[in-house]
Amino acid sequence: MTTPAVRVPLTRLDNADPELMVELLEAVRRVAERGAFTLGDEVEGFERDFASYCGTAHAVGVSSGTEALALGLRALGVGAGDEVIVPANSFIATAEAVTLVGATPRLVDVDESTHLLTVENVERNLGPLTRCVIPVHLYGRTVDLDPIVELARGAGITVLEDACQAHGARYLERRVGSLGDAGCFSFYPAKNLGAWGDGGALVTDDPEIAERVRLLRSHGERPRYNHRICGTTARLDAIHAAVLRIKLRELDEANLARRAIAAALSAALSGSDVRTPRPADHVGDHVVHQYVVRSEHRDALREHLTGLGIATGVHYPVPIHLTGAYASLRLAPGSLPIAERLARTVCSLPIFPTMTEAQVDEVAGAVACFDSGAREAA
Repeated sequence: MTTPAVRVPLTRLDNADPELMVELLEAVRRVAERGAFTLGDEVEGFERDFASYCGTAHAVGVSSGTEALALGLRALGVGAGDEVIVPANSFIATAEAVTLVGATPRLVDVDESTHLLTVENVERNLGPLTRCVIPVHLYGRTVDLDPIVELARGAGITVLEDACQAHGARYLERRVGSLGDAGCFSFYPAKNLGAWGDGGALVTDDPEIAERVRLLRSHGERPRYNHRICGTTARLDAIHAAVLRIKLRELDEANLARRAIAAALSAALSGSDVRTPRPADHVGDHVVHQYVVRSEHRDALREHLTGLGIATGVHYPVPIHLTGAYASLRLAPGSLPIAERLARTVCSLPIFPTMTEAQVDEVAGAVACFDSGAREAA
């Protein structure tokens, strides 16, 4: 059977914007003409811009969000024999980074309304081996972070923010990434701030953490061939930095558009059978990297929408503790019930800054049509 043409994509990348493409290609051309592809002025310029944007003293560009997390953990002194609290409802990279440094992720459940880590779940899972907690600002929604930071400080553990899906989001008027000991970002192309390939950054106010990550990302080397510590190859490429510097200027405007489109979607879906995202509360923010609804008939809904040319996604279909990668933790089905329930019911609908009113109406109408059919069948 032929798959219907996609009428409303899940997201929209830079190649769909001709004017932006001209500017980005010019930036890439400048990098290519100089032949300065590794670190250098473009990376340093982006690091200054991004640190200023996030409200931190330092930003260090690295090769991916996963590396930002892993190098951040190493810089915080987390390693073999340590445990790190990680929400089970996240992309696997959050836990992978813990494994990569030789520590053990302690996977915990989340709040059913926000899908995020809470201070209560952190407190219940603190143990003698806990050295760090990684709150994840999932889908672009901010974690209620002050209580977690306060608890962590009292327990003598560090806080590494996973802001890989929350570029520009605020919590109590501060940008995410600036609230813990350090914050980590991914610049995967589909992110709110996306490069032209993999990329990432760590931001912090601590000069020692920043210096250690700078060393770790490039073989522990400074100056050339003077290797102070054992590091790796995890540098942000200059071409990506050049692209990111341009797109960073438009990030706040793009996030405003995402919020407005999400509000329009929620209003249009108010009479449907899907559960729309809870609005951000007074302390937090939501930059809507993903617009995630819930349906007890998720798979049938997705099939219905695909048939109408509307793209969907599932973020994420298997909670981390039930993946084969973490079978060794021996967390059986039912052990983290909220994360498991979310995995069975979440569905990501299209969201991107240039989404039109007609596209919003098309998505909402398609969901309503599915609901009507389900009610008639019942």
